Amino acid sequence: MATCALVGASDFNAEDFKARYDAGLFEFVIAVDAGFAHLEALGIAPDMAVGDFDSLGYVPKCRRVSRHPVKKDKSDMELALEKAVAWDYDELIIYGALGGRLDHTIANLQLFATFSERELYVTAVGDTFALRLLTGPDVLELPDLDAGTVSVLAANDRVRGVIERGLEYSLNDEDLTNRTSRGLSNELTGEPARIAVEEGTLYVFYPLP
Repeated sequence: MATCALVGASDFNAEDFKARYDAGLFEFVIAVDAGFAHLEALGIAPDMAVGDFDSLGYVPKCRRVSRHPVKKDKSDMELALEKAVAWDYDELIIYGALGGRLDHTIANLQLFATFSERELYVTAVGDTFALRLLTGPDVLELPDLDAGTVSVLAANDRVRGVIERGLEYSLNDEDLTNRTSRGLSNELTGEPARIAVEEGTLYVFYPLP
């Protein structure tokens, strides 16, 4: 897979980003508007900057700049995701997208589901957790951790054939909907854990190693 990191303007897990960046896990880095400031603080120059740059306050100097008007129908994050797809990246690791304004976070969650359903591997990184979008049929092997909370929530009206193994509470080929809290706050047990889904898209929240 070809991996692109996108860095938005919200709460930024600099430690996780820097560790993956230094390990060479990102082949391309896109700064999304004021996400440029997060990277600048780390002394990292992104490969591309995308946005209207109203939050950043200036047009950044970058190898590639995709500037858009403030009045537009798509968010800066959506435009950046489209750029990543246009450059043929199929794994997207997203930072700075899960904090700050709640409406922005919900909009980002909707976008992540949309791009997962376009057969991309989408992971958003928060402060102490990651969020992986899982679109069926697919299986996700969770990191090997002794403990921690895992939540699995439906992104669609109905997600079919959900299986959870290696967690405190198992699901066995069940359906989930986005009108219930079922799937919230399961627990790792120290055993290998995995989530599977047959049809639909799941939000899988799990702790960072």
